[in-house]
Amino acid sequence: VQLQASGGGSVQVGTSLKLSCAASGSAFGNSRMGWFRQPPGKEREFIAACSRLGTITQYADSVRGRFTISRDNAKNTVYLDMNSLKPEDSAVYYCGAAYYQRWNVGSARAMDYLEWDFWGQGTLVTVSS
Repeated sequence: VQLQASGGGSVQVGTSLKLSCAASGSAFGNSRMGWFRQPPGKEREFIAACSRLGTITQYADSVRGRFTISRDNAKNTVYLDMNSLKPEDSAVYYCGAAYYQRWNVGSARAMDYLEWDFWGQGTLVTVSS
């Protein structure tokens, strides 16, 4: 699975942004998809994940209620709707795909970036006050 993230940019506090991640390859529909982010000088952290059909989702506490993950399997694309953005949301955002792994969305393993098989190149989000 090859992933291409887009949609990042510089926005003001309290505004919204929608990230997209387009996937190539036939494995997308059989992959759990997720988003992570990496602030400058910090480790990559889990943001959200969704199941193969998008019916089961999982969120980090820091974004629950503000961010929404969704996917369109017909378009081989996963999205991240980000609302009420805060300066601490500033980071490079990465989409990931878990194709070979056997954990379920909702598990602790889904929150570990080492448990994901494929990554996109990242898109930068900067939130300023």
